[in-house]
Amino acid sequence: MNDDEKGKRFLELIDEQNNVQWSIVAKLTSLISSNWNSPGVQKELEELVEKHTTITKELNSLDENSSIL
Repeated sequence: MNDDEKGKRFLELIDEQNNVQWSIVAKLTSLISSNWNSPGVQKELEELVEKHTTITKELNSLDENSSIL
């Protein structure tokens, strides 16, 4: 992947990561409102955290030579 492709992918991932972070905040807010008693929301939150981890790993792998950060 050349630097232009890496840069484009980096920006896409940052945007996706931001959206996932806001979704995590929304799910946490929902859990707090339910007094932490909503298995469905808990499962959704777990999935969002896994997705965030995957995105972060890909972001880190794009910058293996510190070329874009």
